[in-house]
Amino acid sequence: MTVLFSCSKVKKEFGETTILKDINFEVVEGDRVAVVGINGAGKTTMANIIYGTLGMDGGSILWYKKDIEIGYLHQQGNYSHKTFQDTKKDNFSNKGEDINFKEDFYQISSELGMEKVSQWEEERLSNLSGGEKMKIALANIWALNPDFLILDEPTNHLDYGGVQWLIQELKKYRGTILIISHDRYFLDESVNKIIEVKDGKAEIYKGNYSFYREEKQRRYESQLHQYQIQESMKEAIRGEIDRLGNWSDKAHRDSRKKEQLGIGKKEYFRKKAKKKDKQIKSKIKRLEKIDVTGIDKPKEDKKINFGFQEASLKGRRIIEGKSMEKTYGNRQLFSHSSFYVKRGEKVGIFGDNGCGKTTFLKILLGDETLDKGEIFISSSVGKGYLSQETLDVDKSMKVIDLFNFISRAEQGKIRTLLANMGFDEKMINKPVGTLSLGELTRVRMTKLILNNEELLILDEPLNHLDIYSREKLEEALLDYNGTILVVSHDRYMLQNLCDVLLVFKDNKIIRVNGSAKEYLEGLDKATQGNSEVKENKISKENQEENILKERKIKEEKLIIENEIAFVLGEFSKYAFGSKEYEELDKKFKELIEQRKRFS
Repeated sequence: MTVLFSCSKVKKEFGETTILKDINFEVVEGDRVAVVGINGAGKTTMANIIYGTLGMDGGSILWYKKDIEIGYLHQQGNYSHKTFQDTKKDNFSNKGEDINFKEDFYQISSELGMEKVSQWEEERLSNLSGGEKMKIALANIWALNPDFLILDEPTNHLDYGGVQWLIQELKKYRGTILIISHDRYFLDESVNKIIEVKDGKAEIYKGNYSFYREEKQRRYESQLHQYQIQESMKEAIRGEIDRLGNWSDKAHRDSRKKEQLGIGKKEYFRKKAKKKDKQIKSKIKRLEKIDVTGIDKPKEDKKINFGFQEASLKGRRIIEGKSMEKTYGNRQLFSHSSFYVKRGEKVGIFGDNGCGKTTFLKILLGDETLDKGEIFISSSVGKGYLSQETLDVDKSMKVIDLFNFISRAEQGKIRTLLANMGFDEKMINKPVGTLSLGELTRVRMTKLILNNEELLILDEPLNHLDIYSREKLEEALLDYNGTILVVSHDRYMLQNLCDVLLVFKDNKIIRVNGSAKEYLEGLDKATQGNSEVKENKISKENQEENILKERKIKEEKLIIENEIAFVLGEFSKYAFGSKEYEELDKKFKELIEQRKRFS
């Protein structure tokens, strides 16, 4: 195995805050590495340092191979590309005009479900969904085909088809991959090594996400067990020190009883006291050594509590759509669509990028109208909405100042809720502009919880949240007894949370009862079946093509043999050395060479 690059004691500070303290790991050529950690741990910072757009405050990165082409997909669907060792060379701009690059780009865009991108009008291009922007970025990077891929949250906004495409392409990709992702299903399918960034250091796990979670828990329990044994040992040593101390004090007291003791006895107790003092010092040194070199108590993951309050349940159907139609520009999003949502249901909204899911949510919120049909939403239900958009506020504002409160009691409630979301006193006084995207999502979720609505409409709520936060949010939503409509491409969330799906398919909205897991597993089988049919079709076409090629070769060989026989017959008609004889000899040699090539 050839090492591509190694990080040694990498350190990065922002002001007085140290993000990365002592990062050490190496990446081997062909590795599929995932970088995980809580929001703000420094994952994207580390990726930018590796890519070269951010400097280090300590340590080094050693590359073992020169002229490595790196493709970098950023969180927001932006992308960059360069050759390591030559940062001035802009490969992307050069390749952007290349005909082969464009052909590959259009081919990959089509595979991702975006047909005829080259013919899209300006209005269509300026209204791309988050998933479509991500697919454009992926198509660009795949068309460039670099040696090393850095993918930062590549499944954000991607639909089922996009995620499946990416998983299959990563399996075929021959280069090296570094992925920052919190998508648990995606990590299970695509990586063979996990690097967890925690407390400024890197811990390595050789396996996929499921292995990482199990191994992390095993390591935690093992370290906790060893720590508890160590603490019991320390407690026993302290007991021995106390016991020896009591004996030493008694020996010192006895040695001072001049009247009752003779000289010999006094010296005996003095030696005994000194011996006990020596033993006490030895025990204390042993304790000090354990404190310095012993086992630290393992840290638990940061506590986050999404505290949704219980909703008051009244009535049955709270949303109902009848014969709905909606067109956006020249595109028909859905038509002849009817559905209903009952109170207390947890409904997943599922479909390809650009099919109209976000537009549908806007219709529910009253920000868009239907072209035809009608939609009923119970007037007794308050709606809470979490959009994909980030907070549009002054970046210099403190986190606590984003919340309106008119009393100390309200301020205390907000501070408590922010603490439950993982924001300590220092963090709530940080400028908003210094927060990670995941931390911003938790702030927006805090504002949603404070509204205490009965219907939660969530558009990609897990985007930018770390794995631990995702799991805690899922737990809170499972316990919540109100109604939830959620757009998400996180497979684990849909499978764990949703008991109903509204599926956008063939320009219709269809209600699918039953677990999301059953539906998605059925979709997997159908996709696999289509893939096998396609492969069989390609195989059959290849077989037919090979048969035609063999038939053509046989025909050409027969023609050559006939021509050779004809030339041999003509030799007898001409004298050796004549012009005609020389021409026949030249022709004969050419035919022999052709026959050799066929052989």
